[in-house]
Amino acid sequence: MKGVQICLTIAILALASSLALASDPSPLQDFCVAINDTKNGVFVNGKFCKDPKLANANDFFFEGLDKPGNTSNSVGSKVTAVNVQQILGLNTLGISLARIDFAPKGLNAPHTHPRATEILVVEEGTLYVGFVTSNTDNRLFTKVLNKGDVFVFPIGLIHFQLNVGYGNAVAFAFLGSQNPGVITIANAVFGSNPPISPEVLTKAFQVDKNVINYLQKQF
Repeated sequence: MKGVQICLTIAILALASSLALASDPSPLQDFCVAINDTKNGVFVNGKFCKDPKLANANDFFFEGLDKPGNTSNSVGSKVTAVNVQQILGLNTLGISLARIDFAPKGLNAPHTHPRATEILVVEEGTLYVGFVTSNTDNRLFTKVLNKGDVFVFPIGLIHFQLNVGYGNAVAFAFLGSQNPGVITIANAVFGSNPPISPEVLTKAFQVDKNVINYLQKQF
């Protein structure tokens, strides 16, 4: 009888374990529409894999992160991404990184990464950084970072970095996805293609339609 109980307990634990592990993999792009005819397939959740026997060192290599990005733009910052698009060997490994260059007062505008947590380390300069929690609290967490300081931005939360120093700034971001994605809030809301109806945005932001029209023209 005792042996039967032990076997039953093991079976229940095994079933519970299998159910706990039974889940879909996290998406590695915005969407992946299913098709029945594979000859027309272009993207999968990740990328098609090279025969391991044909892999070489260049599949795991990228050069150029020592070079500053061009910050001559409206926000005064430049993100140089190194993800699976640049290093094919990152496929399935769940990690990527980016170099972020800031001119004085340069901003990496509020944005989110839908598929990754980010950990940021300051290489040079002084950055004011922060993130906002989800509804309904919308708590703002901020910190001023100097060289060598590290800050974490949880997955999916809106965050930003602003250069508050007197010179240029450089930071490196490490992200927990081979393709973390990025949604810059202002670009997405006011620069979508086609544009979001001004009726939607005037009600959402509680401003006059002329304000919305002006903002949409900026993007």
